[in-house]
Amino acid sequence: MREAAFIKKNKEKWTKFEAEISGKTPPEAGELSRMYIQILNDLSYARTYYPKSKLKSYLNGLASQIFFKIYGTRPTDTNRIVYFFKTEVPILAYRYRPFLKAAFVFFFIFVSIGVISSAFDDRFIRLILGDAYVNMTLDNIRNGDPVAVYKTGPAWASHIAITLNNLKVGLIAYVSGIFAGIGTLYVLFQNAVMLGAFQYMFYKHGVLWPSVRGIWIHGSMEIFAMVVEAAAGLILGAGLLFPGSFSRKESLIRAARDSIKLFISTMPFTAAAALLEGYITRFASDMPAVLAWLIILSTLGFIFWYYFIYPLRVARQTGLYQKIKLYDFI
Repeated sequence: MREAAFIKKNKEKWTKFEAEISGKTPPEAGELSRMYIQILNDLSYARTYYPKSKLKSYLNGLASQIFFKIYGTRPTDTNRIVYFFKTEVPILAYRYRPFLKAAFVFFFIFVSIGVISSAFDDRFIRLILGDAYVNMTLDNIRNGDPVAVYKTGPAWASHIAITLNNLKVGLIAYVSGIFAGIGTLYVLFQNAVMLGAFQYMFYKHGVLWPSVRGIWIHGSMEIFAMVVEAAAGLILGAGLLFPGSFSRKESLIRAARDSIKLFISTMPFTAAAALLEGYITRFASDMPAVLAWLIILSTLGFIFWYYFIYPLRVARQTGLYQKIKLYDFI
């Protein structure tokens, strides 16, 4: 389509949008979101077919105005942090759900590699976990407490150390995404294979379910958050590899802006998991099985709801449901 025809086709729509966002009473949030998506589509088209045209600047300016209206019309009594977790993160989770799903697929594949390798080679578990840790765990199993390792040290010290370590691992997984996503996959591979080998060791010695009761009290949120962090790293890598109609630099900046928010959203879950590991997991073998499973299922259910189910609800409320295309955001 010639540029003149493209402008003629959309001029009335753009003029209408300008009038609406300039009025004293701005459109509702859902309508603003729909306007924003349409302008992004038009801008993407203009970048592709009219790269030297001034039309790009006009549409970019209009998109910026709508974006400002969306963020400028938040309820004044809404705390910024509350808005971030209640609306902004769910929208990002919805936009980038293919990356979240891909991260979980890779995770389960890597865990399976750890399990299968351990099943076919007895030396693999020691290779991955180390002789000292394996020997200590075997002693704990013989003593009738497979997860006794979580009872060592003061609870507060364990909580702090675990929080810092998990945040470090998550940050490395995310930042490594800058290497075309390969670094992120490598970090995920290391941790997932280790998890698979670790759980198989308990299965091999007939204490799988007692170990699950202990490990997954905190592991449900800890591991889930790690996979979300990996998804954020993959988004970062995709921004570099697949710029689409944007320059590579602009695509990377956009991907970094969104992915860092997704990464930050995991921090409360990581901290909560460390809190459970430091203070609750040590009592896993003593508490009723029903209570242990209640903690596991409730924590896993909540974090799954937050990243996969709740975003659908927010997307519907904001008018973004099934209207967002991946290439609009990377």
